[in-house]
Amino acid sequence: MKGNKIFTCFIAATMLPVITFAQVKTHHTKKRMEQTTNHKLIIYQLLPRLFGNTNTLNKTNGSIEENGVGKLNDINDKALQEIKKMGFTYVWYTGVIEHATMTDYSQYGIKADDPDIVKGRAGSPYAIKDYYDIDPDLAVDVKNRIGEYEALIKRSHNNGLKVLMDLVPNHVARTYGSDIKPAGVRDFGEDDDKSKAFSPTNDFYYMPGQPFVVPSGYNPGGDEFKSLMKDGHFDENPAKATGNDVFSAAPSINDWFETMKLNYGVDYMDHRRGHFDPIPPLWNKVYDILHYWSEKGVDGFRCDMVEMVPIEFWGWVIPKLKAGHPGIIFVGEAYDKGKYSDYINKGKFDYLYDKVGLYDAIKRLTRDEHNSSTWEINAVWNHDSKGIDEHMLRFMENHDEQRIASNDFAGNPWLAVPGMIVTATLNTGPVMVYFGQEVGEPAIGNEGFSGNDGRTSIFDYWGVPQHQKWVNNHKYDGVKLSADQQKLRGFYYNLLTAVHNSEALKSGAFYELMIANEHQPGFDTRLYIYARYTNNQRILVITNFNRSERKLTVKLPEDLLTKLNQSGHKQFTDLLSGAKFNTDDIRSGVEVSLPAMGGLLLEF
Repeated sequence: MKGNKIFTCFIAATMLPVITFAQVKTHHTKKRMEQTTNHKLIIYQLLPRLFGNTNTLNKTNGSIEENGVGKLNDINDKALQEIKKMGFTYVWYTGVIEHATMTDYSQYGIKADDPDIVKGRAGSPYAIKDYYDIDPDLAVDVKNRIGEYEALIKRSHNNGLKVLMDLVPNHVARTYGSDIKPAGVRDFGEDDDKSKAFSPTNDFYYMPGQPFVVPSGYNPGGDEFKSLMKDGHFDENPAKATGNDVFSAAPSINDWFETMKLNYGVDYMDHRRGHFDPIPPLWNKVYDILHYWSEKGVDGFRCDMVEMVPIEFWGWVIPKLKAGHPGIIFVGEAYDKGKYSDYINKGKFDYLYDKVGLYDAIKRLTRDEHNSSTWEINAVWNHDSKGIDEHMLRFMENHDEQRIASNDFAGNPWLAVPGMIVTATLNTGPVMVYFGQEVGEPAIGNEGFSGNDGRTSIFDYWGVPQHQKWVNNHKYDGVKLSADQQKLRGFYYNLLTAVHNSEALKSGAFYELMIANEHQPGFDTRLYIYARYTNNQRILVITNFNRSERKLTVKLPEDLLTKLNQSGHKQFTDLLSGAKFNTDDIRSGVEVSLPAMGGLLLEF
């Protein structure tokens, strides 16, 4: 997400209904062909601004001097080796591009931003100020900030990790202006005809004759923050449209008022009619940005709010960039289930967020919400992402969502165990973990603009206390973690390394076992059971979302046993704990005991 405190998109309107037995019965034996491409990226998302910060003051609306800030150089070889050791294959460095901020870097030739259109003391990393530059906050030597990022990319590669970074294509900061763009590059808006509300050749949308109005009631940086520019006014005339499709000179405080929407040739005043021939100038400008960072060794882009940009642009720019960088990947933040296939097949994305789908279903189960059911998981692969499941990126935390350990989500990081097992192993697509998730960071405290909302702030300078215990003054050895936190991190290690090392989990076929077991004693719709298999490996996945223990004899149907050529006595080994389970005859099933909010990965 971007520079908004509360996620106000259209998610509520697309909440997944509870799926009944009758709706799924005919699809219970769905199998998937084994994949020839390894889609099982294992992604570690981190904000450099927060990741290496060892300052523990955590003052609400604190300055960079008071609360501290992480640096790119903090992400050293030891940190990267520990990330790699956990099974991760990619690191998404979130918020590295220069964005609007209340911190003054004018001594380095960087124009100061008006705080009236900045959210938080640090500023939103999704209000980009210069697409060709790196956030000076993150540099030890501000003048060498791009060099320090290039060194981090190289360091990541040397430690066997690939690099993702953000592309924020829909909007930029109201103070956008590149002071280091390559020769020949024209800035956004530099050639616009500001007398026109819309023109396919403009980079922005305008309200001619209307100056921009800062939302009333905004107190940037809190009472303690003082600035000569903090006066409730920002000089922008004519006003430009705001990032969340607000075509008004006076956006509200709940809008993305700190951003300006970019114009890809869509006339919002004429029923969103597209003007794509000839190609709008903005298209090539965004391509140039992608090419610039790709040339520096970036391996892929996580693209913000892709559905707010026309699909025709994606279908043009992604193949164009891949022609010169064939290994590069594109991950799209998407929320409209009805358009997933289009963004994969027409937009050419490699992966899309599975938020309105698997994340929402698992969150309800994890929170023990009334009427939550594992048939909702069935609906994800059987309906929402049917045919494109390997392209869906799964997660239980990211920078937009509440921390599992927060009271706003589950209040206990261990309650994520069954959900993370499903998230990581349901199919062959990517899985992502947010830094601090693996040690149970609860995101407690009123950070400033973000407030005490169960999220780790992307707007404020802050330390991440439980994560800092693992950082241990940049030793990255976890010595300060409690025994319970070390055990939790051990669970994530066992799960992710099992996924990384397992042929069946990376590329195997899928067979849901809910129908085969619905009449077994102990079965209920807070259990989810399936098999993942190849010719060489078989894994039975059993998860329990109940808040109490369950005992169950899990049966595998005859057609699956025949396909797997399995009969007679079998021993099952849990890849998470090493526990052994035996059956004298696999056709009679295997008896298991499932702890409350737990799960098993049984290799046999």
